Amino acid sequence: MSIEPGTPIRRIVTGHDDGNRAVIATDGPPGRIFDELGEEGLVFYEIWNTRETPALVDRNDEEPAEERLVLAPPPGGTRIRILDIPPDKPEADFDAVFENIGGKDAHVGEASQRHASFHRTRSIDYGIVLSGEITLLLDIGETTVRAGDIVVQRGTNHGWVNRSDQPCRIAFILVDGEFADGLA
Repeated sequence: MSIEPGTPIRRIVTGHDDGNRAVIATDGPPGRIFDELGEEGLVFYEIWNTRETPALVDRNDEEPAEERLVLAPPPGGTRIRILDIPPDKPEADFDAVFENIGGKDAHVGEASQRHASFHRTRSIDYGIVLSGEITLLLDIGETTVRAGDIVVQRGTNHGWVNRSDQPCRIAFILVDGEFADGLA
């Protein structure tokens, strides 16, 4: 089994037939793959999203449609995606990247004084490194996460920087959140 960046992603979606029996509804690559995002080697594989919590379990085996790539999960919903993140390039245009990934409103960028990739979403994000390594930057501190490590990112200002010479593949599960305690 290969989970290296650039290898195809297989998405299997289950469903129900007319007799309420469990079936495989689809088996193949995700229907939405984005790779022209303003940074060579950056790829978003959109696996699935839900529009509400609790999630609606019905006979519709189609992922809820979206007009474009959107960084954050839908309001009240969830999102799972896999990213291939190339080694950091100082010349990368993160303003363009965040525009292309539907996250312009979340992008903090150079104002962070840490890295141009800084952003913040109103969500709980579970990041699971599948291969390679990447550095998580916060306002204060940083840590390098490697294959098998899991990050629980809780609506914080953060950035991801691949300081290695190899791409990193990371899966993200995003859950819509609500700020409390004056954190908005």
